[in-house]
Amino acid sequence: MEPAFFADYVLPMGHGSERHDLHSYEQYDGQWIAFRQPVLRAARARLGERIADTREVNPGEVWEENEFWIELSWRIDPDGRLGIRKYFESKAAPGQKLTVDEYYGYIFQHAVPGLALRAAAEGLAPLEYMRRYGAFEVAKRIGAVHEERVPPSELDDVRVGWAGRVYTKAPAPPSPNIVPTGSPEPDADGRRPVGVKIEGDILRGFPTPSGRLEFYSATLADWGWPELAIPTYIKSHVHPEHLAPDQMLLISTFRLPVQIHTRSANAKWLDEIAHTNPLWIHPADAARVGVETGELVRVETQIGHFVVKAWVTEGIRPGVVACSHHMGRWKLHGEGQRQMMATVSLDRSESRWRMRRQGGLQPYASADPDTLRIWWTEVGVHQNLTFPVHPDPVSGQHCWHQAVRVRKADLNDRHGDIFVDTSISRKVFHDWLALTRPADRHSPNRTRRPYWLMRPLRPAKDAYGLPPAPPHGGAAPLKQGVPPAPRDGGPTPLKGKPASRDGGPAPVKGKSVPRPEGPATKDQSPAKVEGPEGPPGAAGK
Repeated sequence: MEPAFFADYVLPMGHGSERHDLHSYEQYDGQWIAFRQPVLRAARARLGERIADTREVNPGEVWEENEFWIELSWRIDPDGRLGIRKYFESKAAPGQKLTVDEYYGYIFQHAVPGLALRAAAEGLAPLEYMRRYGAFEVAKRIGAVHEERVPPSELDDVRVGWAGRVYTKAPAPPSPNIVPTGSPEPDADGRRPVGVKIEGDILRGFPTPSGRLEFYSATLADWGWPELAIPTYIKSHVHPEHLAPDQMLLISTFRLPVQIHTRSANAKWLDEIAHTNPLWIHPADAARVGVETGELVRVETQIGHFVVKAWVTEGIRPGVVACSHHMGRWKLHGEGQRQMMATVSLDRSESRWRMRRQGGLQPYASADPDTLRIWWTEVGVHQNLTFPVHPDPVSGQHCWHQAVRVRKADLNDRHGDIFVDTSISRKVFHDWLALTRPADRHSPNRTRRPYWLMRPLRPAKDAYGLPPAPPHGGAAPLKQGVPPAPRDGGPTPLKGKPASRDGGPAPVKGKSVPRPEGPATKDQSPAKVEGPEGPPGAAGK
């Protein structure tokens, strides 16, 4: 991986067959958990050997990450005075280092409903059960959770609020710790949201502020985006209306279903199948540009360009080009991976960077005789380097699709050439940041983001609070970052059009968000927004 060339330390971390891990997938109407184990360690343990560290048996002293972080924490805080080591100490043997067995054993004992009982029925500890069977089904035939009736045991001193949201003083039952969900806020008296009242019945509902599937989002309205509070079509930064006559849409999220990022580059059979990423271009566009299959084209983005071979095909629509995104691995020196990485030079003049290929692939002798059979020389072109950062103004996700100009390559261009001006890239980034509606001006409660939104690892509530407002103005700081009380008395999520909180227009169903004119029509640079105009585009990838 390219960043490894700039690292002071490169640590060999375990892949799936070299480490312990937990995983689960949505495959059917049920819940299950599986326990991945390092193959060689498990095999040696079954032969009666005692393995204290996975590096003892993994090839190349590969370190599984759990052990690495435990060890690193102890070395940073060897005597515990920094307060770090205590989180990686054994509960069974206080003062001793936490082991991988104890770590997973605790999870299986306390955080997987039903596992301890099933293991005990077979005379096993939960960890032994998972080592033997590798998987455990927690529940089956779950059905639609939002339609479940809330049991009477969870209904105490009930209060029904906005949109039928039901609150209760009854404590929450123990969490099964299976699936992270949203966390709607309690009412003003501390009752927790337990469900929603539908035709006289109290059902679980959805983990939203209203308990309903919200077609109108009070959250978006409260946080400065009232015109997006009702689902509508938004013309993105690569909508045809926002492209100059000579621009095309580059689908940079396109991927041939063989390679996957850098993770498959060491699979020699996959490398032989897919090792290049020409630019897919329709015959009509190829004729206009004046290129044929195999000829070089220059793809110009907002901050630079890359040079790649054309592949003329009717498999893509006119006005659109595509380049598979998992190709173009590179290195600055001859060492390193030799079947899917090119050697390049990297030159800089102030903010202008140029990369040029110095060497491709060739057969080489190794312990694997197949490396002498390498017949391909291409590794593709790393197009991502030429993409500016486009953070979606609402979500912050990167908008991947690019508006580009495609033309015949210059005489001095070579396949794999890349040019980027980072000063322009920085300007583009700040232009897009200007389209956001920051929390310090739009948050209804002086927090950084809505607390109720789902997060796999949720910070403490105090972390949500914004710094105190400057003395010359602004809202008063929120105490301890406590999220807001529910919106009792407001419109239901299914009816009504709310007024804008910052003077903007109320959302109108069926009309797209207006987009200001600006440099985006020529160079994809989003215009700065004055007032409550909408974002330039929806998140791409």
